[in-house]
Amino acid sequence: MNKDISELRNEYSKHTLDISSVDTNPLVQFKHWFDEAVNSRLPEPNAMSVATVNSQGIPSCRVVLLKGIDKTGFIFYTNYASDKGQDLHNQPVAALTFFWPELERQVRIQGSVSRVSKETSTEYFQSRPRESQIGAWVSPQSTPISSRKILEERKKAIEEKFKGLDKLPRPEQWGGYKVTPFLVEFWQGRPSRLHDRIVYVLENEEWVIRRLAP
Repeated sequence: MNKDISELRNEYSKHTLDISSVDTNPLVQFKHWFDEAVNSRLPEPNAMSVATVNSQGIPSCRVVLLKGIDKTGFIFYTNYASDKGQDLHNQPVAALTFFWPELERQVRIQGSVSRVSKETSTEYFQSRPRESQIGAWVSPQSTPISSRKILEERKKAIEEKFKGLDKLPRPEQWGGYKVTPFLVEFWQGRPSRLHDRIVYVLENEEWVIRRLAP
């Protein structure tokens, strides 16, 4: 089995990446790449790995969906009482990774994390499908439960409680986070594993752009 895994590899040759061709702002450059991923009809191009660290310094990583980009950062939503929410309360930093294998591209982000406003969280929450709103009320995310029956019973109770409402009130424990980057790396696969890596690092409130060895 180990031999078979070690022999898995692809040769990358679809695109190139150079400092002369990228935008001076990494968020603008990310938007260019993200739009290409969307226009290429990739499956869930907004899926990203989110890595956090708990109070003991132990890292965790999971995949969540990007739900917004603005001039200062990347926005996603979750349960504040979840493991990731607790991690971010204690250590308000995170790393994000996007991987679009069809385009042979990866974007790696490190940044500080803050909650978005209650108004922004409520607006997004109430724009979700009703079943998703109900799910946020039902699940005590990351908490051990004895069986799925507990979720089913809670779902019935929430459906009855908010019967007739299309827009449910937002649970207090649910909302958004913004990752404000201080490092963004763009990776483009190239032949012979000599990949292109362009990194933006925030220094004295200015973005410095460098090429990294693969």
